[in-house]
Amino acid sequence: MRSRSVTAAAALTAAAFGAAPALAHVTLQPNEAVAGNYFQAALSVPHGCDGTATVAVRVKIPDGVLSVKPQMKPGWSVEIKTRKIEGEQPKLHGKTVTETVDEVTWRGGPLPDNLYDTFGLVMKLPDAAGKTLYFPVVQECEKGVSRWIEIPAAGQKSDALHEPAPTLRLKPKAP
Repeated sequence: MRSRSVTAAAALTAAAFGAAPALAHVTLQPNEAVAGNYFQAALSVPHGCDGTATVAVRVKIPDGVLSVKPQMKPGWSVEIKTRKIEGEQPKLHGKTVTETVDEVTWRGGPLPDNLYDTFGLVMKLPDAAGKTLYFPVVQECEKGVSRWIEIPAAGQKSDALHEPAPTLRLKPKAP
């Protein structure tokens, strides 16, 4: 009976430690949305860098995402960089879209290491059910930088990455 208790305790400990690193990453919440819809999400920044406060959060917007609007936050400035859309240009509300948001940067704060905050985005998602979108984030702190930019290679599990990019899984529209 003792070996089962030790095995169960070891499994619970492994599960707890296995889940803990995921909480330390910058994530997109919620991390699932219906493809082709407008969507409101937030980047959750759970800590600073090596004990120092966060002073900037920069996110790269993946291809196919349109009409991005960042949340205004008191004490932070917002910078929006755009890019031209290559190839076929989509229509949105009857108008041809020739450029979209490439990056959004929030600067200010500071956000102390022992507190968390969220940085919101409203966006039009691509109609690509089953696809996972990656939102690479660079977190700048008073001392140091964390680059949440790793994207898994084909067949690689994202939990094997040291600094994974936040993800958004696109679900099909309900029938």
